[in-house]
Amino acid sequence: MITISLCMIVKNEEKSLAKCLSSVKGIADEINIVDTGSSDRTKEIAAQFTDRVFDFEWIDDFAAARNYAFSKATKKYILWLDADDFIKEKDRLLFIQLKKKLSLDVDSVSMHYNLAVDEAGNVTSRLKRNRLVRRDRNFQWIGVVHEFLAVYGNIQSSEIGITHSKDKVYTDRNLQIYLKREQEGKPFTPRDLYYFANELRDHAHYRKAILYYEQFLDGKQGWIEDNIQACLKMGDCYVKLGNKDKQIESICLTLLYDKPRAEFCCTMGNYFLEDNQYQSAIYWYTEATNYKPDSSNMGMDNPYFYTWLPHLQLCLCYDRLGQYEKANEHNERALSYHPQHPSMLYNKEYFQKLFAERTK
Repeated sequence: MITISLCMIVKNEEKSLAKCLSSVKGIADEINIVDTGSSDRTKEIAAQFTDRVFDFEWIDDFAAARNYAFSKATKKYILWLDADDFIKEKDRLLFIQLKKKLSLDVDSVSMHYNLAVDEAGNVTSRLKRNRLVRRDRNFQWIGVVHEFLAVYGNIQSSEIGITHSKDKVYTDRNLQIYLKREQEGKPFTPRDLYYFANELRDHAHYRKAILYYEQFLDGKQGWIEDNIQACLKMGDCYVKLGNKDKQIESICLTLLYDKPRAEFCCTMGNYFLEDNQYQSAIYWYTEATNYKPDSSNMGMDNPYFYTWLPHLQLCLCYDRLGQYEKANEHNERALSYHPQHPSMLYNKEYFQKLFAERTK
């Protein structure tokens, strides 16, 4: 069986750290906690799980902190988590099985990162990350903000999920780091341009975000998945600015990089639905239901765009066209994915009453 060092960087995580560390029982043979300046009980809580707690002076560089944490590992493989991540029991058991069976020639294992779930527990946003890596390959983290682990070699994909449960208020910390670098005239990598634009968008600086998305795309050096997301997010910025025509122009740029994704199809469907062009909307929503995600894709995946959401919208379109049987059929399909969704339950009752009236 392989051995695993868990390596984490933390700061003021007293609310979530115990849950995270408890969830790696049976997985981690060693726990390394690197504290970057906590003023709460974080280090005290960490000490309840391990005696390997280290300090690192924060220098506005996430990659530097993570590489320091990795340097403390002594086991065959390294697992990394954030303090607001945890491993659900079903995934913990899958992880233990992986630990027993993993071949020593595997350099990295990718796992799902479940970023958000709905009230029914369905994953609504996820991507894949290289979570478990061989220590002797000396893989390095790159990037002061939104850092990534530069991994290569024999990479094995797994169905294990790491669940994110953000319990702290989002701050402008990352935005301020980028703004400081901008003011100092420091160079931005293509990845920096993309994530700086994301931070600007998240903090409602939509016009400036658009400029950085355009700069990122014009450089033609981005990862395809980031290019696609940049087009979609730039479109969202235009929506916030009240310009839906520019939104469509922006999202259509995604077609330069790949076939239509489900999110693109749903956005096109919404555009035509709002203009009461129901047949065109139906075409695009139907395309979304036909989308098949690539399980090996490491990019963002939002399952609701190809599961319940387009069926719910198709229900609306067919209802407005007076095709109630088809509308009901799509509502039932939507319910099969999300049985407790209030809109779908309302629709179910609506159709039951409608069909009852027609049979009188």
